[in-house]
Amino acid sequence: MDANSHAGVSRDVGDGPYDRLILRDVMVIDGTGAPAYGPADVVIDKDRISRIHLVGHPTGPRLQEAERPAHGPGGRELALAGHTVLPGLVDAHGHIGWPSIAPGAQYVYDLWLGHGITTVREPGCFVNGLDFVVSEAHRAERGQIAAPRIHPYAGFGLGRTAPFTTPDEARAWVAEAAGAGAAGLKLWGYRRDIFEATIREASTLGLGTACHLQQSYVSQAHSLDAARWGLGSVEHWYGLPEAMLDGRRVQHFPAGYNYEDEVSRFTESGRLWRQAAEPGSARWAETVDELVATGVTLDPTFNVYQGLRDAARVRTLEWHADYAAPALWDHWQPGSGGHGSFFSDWGTEQEVLWKENFRLWMAFVKEFRDGDDPRRRRAQVR
Repeated sequence: MDANSHAGVSRDVGDGPYDRLILRDVMVIDGTGAPAYGPADVVIDKDRISRIHLVGHPTGPRLQEAERPAHGPGGRELALAGHTVLPGLVDAHGHIGWPSIAPGAQYVYDLWLGHGITTVREPGCFVNGLDFVVSEAHRAERGQIAAPRIHPYAGFGLGRTAPFTTPDEARAWVAEAAGAGAAGLKLWGYRRDIFEATIREASTLGLGTACHLQQSYVSQAHSLDAARWGLGSVEHWYGLPEAMLDGRRVQHFPAGYNYEDEVSRFTESGRLWRQAAEPGSARWAETVDELVATGVTLDPTFNVYQGLRDAARVRTLEWHADYAAPALWDHWQPGSGGHGSFFSDWGTEQEVLWKENFRLWMAFVKEFRDGDDPRRRRAQVR
């Protein structure tokens, strides 16, 4: 399948945009933590919400028709009583998918839009390539395809065949990625001086940075190191417990460990959080405090790890038969060789490890989320 046939399909459904669009009689969830309210008229002027008019209590007095906003020439209104409006969701770690595992990019876009996701950060631009993802981002922005807004993050070294040997080589590549339209960079770690130079150069050029700090590089720098240099987001959880190890730089790897064997890799990853500082300890609190102070974001992607603690349930969810794309289903078959398809040798012992891993990991994320709230000092992991 070539890039054109994999790309999003030119829009032949829907209409608009309008000079003014009014959503009538909706319930509103504003995303601030406030409770839902309504009914209300939401006024959208040229793709921006300009006003929200509270129409009245559901069983009480309502605005007179003459008092309600009008859509005017070139506008439209939708009668949406009984519907709820909320801000578009942001998928901070979403892959468009490539021809061997997805029926086409439009299949992925439809899934995102159907679940309320209106903005996606595409970390890595794997296989499809940066040019493809940048093109799709531009088409989405112009309304030529039905897709979320896409932010392309170029995978470190994308388009390069030789390894990086100096910080200057990394800086030059960052500039090339920016010139090619990348909104940011997807990193995995690297030699310490090169890793730091990459993050700092990206910040200088106004690019975002996201890092899945794989175990191959975490001995060079953990996530707190990277956050001190200006890293934008920590992907998954890699590099967080390593920042709290006592007396060692990396986790304990048993004899016979092989990083390329994913059963081995993810089994031992399930032991990692228990090797780090305990919740409530000084080291734990200091790490959370400093991470918060750096301004880094945690992007845990909890959902993709759920199967590690409950594989049989996840694999037999009732909607797979109707909605899982055949190519994706084949990719995830245990032992297929696809990344993450390691469940052919996954048992209760691994799931118990990951149940405890989740408990500690989620406690850390909660404390980070609570930020400077002093109440978190008294929080106990139960």
